[in-house]
Amino acid sequence: MLRTFINMKMTRPTVLFVCVLAFLRQVSSQRTPTISYISQEQIKDIGGTVELDCSVQYAQDYPVLWMKIDRTRMVDPLPISTGSSLIIRDSRFSLRYDTASSTYTLQVKDIQETDAGYYQCQVILALNNKISAEVELQVRRPPIISDNSTRSLVVSEGQSVRLECYAGGYPPPRVSWRRENNAILPTGGSIYRGNILKIPSVSKKDRGTYYCVAENGVGRGARRNIAVEVEFSPIITVPRPRLGQALQYDMDLECHVEAYPPPAIVWRKDGVQLSNNQHYSISHFATADEFTDTTIRVITIEKRQYGRYVCSAANKLGTAVAEVELFEISTPNVNYPGLITTNTGTQYSGISGFVIVLSGALLFSSRSVLLCSQYNI
Repeated sequence: MLRTFINMKMTRPTVLFVCVLAFLRQVSSQRTPTISYISQEQIKDIGGTVELDCSVQYAQDYPVLWMKIDRTRMVDPLPISTGSSLIIRDSRFSLRYDTASSTYTLQVKDIQETDAGYYQCQVILALNNKISAEVELQVRRPPIISDNSTRSLVVSEGQSVRLECYAGGYPPPRVSWRRENNAILPTGGSIYRGNILKIPSVSKKDRGTYYCVAENGVGRGARRNIAVEVEFSPIITVPRPRLGQALQYDMDLECHVEAYPPPAIVWRKDGVQLSNNQHYSISHFATADEFTDTTIRVITIEKRQYGRYVCSAANKLGTAVAEVELFEISTPNVNYPGLITTNTGTQYSGISGFVIVLSGALLFSSRSVLLCSQYNI
């Protein structure tokens, strides 16, 4: 009579060694046990159920085992069952044996990601001799973008850029690239498929947010936003290079600056740096990381304030300058945004604290000395 002894011991917490000692009697039949059927590859969802079948022939006098083989990690096989008895202590696993077909069916419920791997059916012929067949269980998993993918980049204009995106999951995810607002990619088109997006010579127009998208049909997919900052030297544009205004009126001179990193901005006249005082008011307004609008207001213009004004912007990559000319005109520039039109049609500019009555209307001035273009006051 066949006697099988299974000795299990733990030599370290995560490794289980199983020594199967089989004392096999001499069998009169000359037929060798065989595995006549093993289930094909199984692909299941997390939380599902799978049944793995192993049919044997001429093995009634030999031990039949189910083992789990993990080829992704160098660990010993995990014994699950021997004969019609479970070894593993996990309520999700069950085993049944059909005597008519000599089939051992291993069932796994509530499948977890860790259940993926190879399940091997073994028939032990002798201490160092066995026959085996295996079936792979693949568990569908939604994409997860790997930590070794690019997160963000800061590069200088002209450098080469390499954006990498990798994702795990099953089936293996497909990776594609897009830009914010479906802008055209440096490679051309709005979508690029592949793990690596290369930009041979990056320019400032390539800056912005890039999306790495991983999809495999399981769940909603995964996305990572990758910010690409491109450092470049300042560029200045002047919306109105020449502006005319009458004496004793205000006028705003503007420069639009584009640069990254944000530049230091200075206004000069006749080589002298200007600052905020009773004659000038300077303001900078950042509309985005790379854009700054700078304005100098010439207050209550005097003769000496006509001429060329220079705005300059500088960062670590370079410097840019631009000129705005302020010239004298006899009639006030009514298109100047600082002039306020009343309900009587009067244009004026003023400084806080002055009040004037025009045709019965009480007007509160807002800046400079109150001057009227339609009244002799």
